[in-house]
Amino acid sequence: MRTYRNLRVAERINQELSLLFSRDFDFGGAMVTVIEVIVDEKLLRAVVKLGIIPEERGPQVFFMIQKSQRDIQKKLTYLLHIRPMPHISFQIERVEEAAT
Repeated sequence: MRTYRNLRVAERINQELSLLFSRDFDFGGAMVTVIEVIVDEKLLRAVVKLGIIPEERGPQVFFMIQKSQRDIQKKLTYLLHIRPMPHISFQIERVEEAAT
Protein backbone atom coordinates (compact mmCIF):
# COMPACT_ATOMS: atom_id res chain seq x y z
CA MET A 1 0.00 0.00 0.00
CA ARG A 2 1.33 3.43 -0.95
CA THR A 3 1.29 5.99 1.82
CA TYR A 4 -0.05 9.48 1.46
CA ARG A 5 3.46 10.95 1.56
CA ASN A 6 4.56 8.71 -1.33
CA LEU A 7 1.63 9.94 -3.38
CA ARG A 8 2.42 13.60 -2.62
CA VAL A 9 6.10 13.16 -3.48
CA ALA A 10 5.18 11.34 -6.71
CA GLU A 11 2.79 14.14 -7.69
CA ARG A 12 5.40 16.86 -7.03
CA ILE A 13 8.03 14.99 -9.05
CA ASN A 14 5.49 14.59 -11.87
CA GLN A 15 4.70 18.32 -11.90
CA GLU A 16 8.32 19.49 -11.79
CA LEU A 17 9.51 16.99 -14.42
CA SER A 18 6.72 18.03 -16.76
CA LEU A 19 7.81 21.65 -16.40
CA LEU A 20 11.50 20.77 -16.83
CA PHE A 21 10.85 18.79 -20.00
CA SER A 22 8.73 21.54 -21.55
CA ARG A 23 11.01 24.41 -20.50
CA ASP A 24 14.60 23.10 -20.59
CA PHE A 25 14.65 20.38 -23.26
CA ASP A 26 14.34 20.41 -27.04
CA PHE A 27 13.37 16.96 -28.21
CA GLY A 28 13.46 17.84 -31.90
CA GLY A 29 9.79 17.51 -32.71
CA ALA A 30 9.01 14.71 -30.26
CA MET A 31 6.55 15.16 -27.43
CA VAL A 32 7.47 13.74 -24.02
CA THR A 33 4.88 13.34 -21.28
CA VAL A 34 5.24 12.04 -17.75
CA ILE A 35 2.61 9.33 -17.52
CA GLU A 36 3.20 8.12 -13.97
CA VAL A 37 5.68 8.42 -11.13
CA ILE A 38 5.97 5.56 -8.64
CA VAL A 39 7.87 6.23 -5.41
CA ASP A 40 8.86 3.34 -3.14
CA GLU A 41 7.83 3.20 0.53
CA LYS A 42 11.15 4.45 1.92
CA LEU A 43 11.29 7.36 -0.57
CA LEU A 44 14.63 6.12 -1.92
CA ARG A 45 13.67 5.36 -5.52
CA ALA A 46 11.23 6.79 -8.03
CA VAL A 47 10.36 5.24 -11.37
CA VAL A 48 9.17 7.75 -13.95
CA LYS A 49 7.16 6.32 -16.84
CA LEU A 50 7.42 8.43 -19.97
CA GLY A 51 5.28 8.58 -23.07
CA ILE A 52 7.10 9.64 -26.24
CA ILE A 53 5.33 10.58 -29.44
CA PRO A 54 6.18 9.67 -32.19
CA GLU A 55 7.33 6.27 -31.02
CA GLU A 56 10.01 6.09 -33.73
CA ARG A 57 11.91 8.86 -31.91
CA GLY A 58 11.56 7.07 -28.57
CA PRO A 59 15.05 5.53 -28.38
CA GLN A 60 16.80 8.79 -29.34
CA VAL A 61 14.79 10.88 -26.89
CA PHE A 62 15.18 8.28 -24.13
CA PHE A 63 18.96 8.29 -24.66
CA MET A 64 18.94 12.09 -24.38
CA ILE A 65 17.01 11.91 -21.10
CA GLN A 66 19.27 9.16 -19.73
CA LYS A 67 22.32 11.25 -20.60
CA SER A 68 20.87 14.19 -18.66
CA GLN A 69 19.66 12.08 -15.73
CA ARG A 70 22.25 13.48 -13.32
CA ASP A 71 21.34 17.08 -14.14
CA ILE A 72 17.64 16.30 -13.87
CA GLN A 73 18.24 14.72 -10.45
CA LYS A 74 20.13 17.82 -9.26
CA LYS A 75 17.45 20.20 -10.50
CA LEU A 76 14.69 18.20 -8.82
CA THR A 77 16.62 18.10 -5.56
CA TYR A 78 17.03 21.88 -5.69
CA LEU A 79 13.41 22.58 -6.66
CA LEU A 80 11.58 20.15 -4.39
CA HIS A 81 13.49 20.38 -1.08
CA ILE A 82 12.60 16.77 -0.26
CA ARG A 83 14.83 14.83 2.09
CA PRO A 84 15.65 12.16 1.15
CA MET A 85 15.22 12.89 -2.53
CA PRO A 86 14.34 9.65 -4.34
CA HIS A 87 16.79 8.44 -6.98
CA ILE A 88 15.04 8.92 -10.33
CA SER A 89 15.02 6.25 -13.03
CA PHE A 90 13.15 6.47 -16.32
CA GLN A 91 11.15 3.96 -18.34
CA ILE A 92 9.45 4.32 -21.70
CA GLU A 93 5.84 3.27 -21.70
CA ARG A 94 4.11 2.77 -24.99
CA VAL A 95 1.28 5.21 -25.50
CA GLU A 96 -1.23 2.46 -26.32
CA GLU A 97 -0.41 0.69 -23.02
CA ALA A 98 -0.92 3.89 -21.04
CA ALA A 99 -4.32 4.55 -22.66
CA THR A 100 -5.78 1.21 -21.57
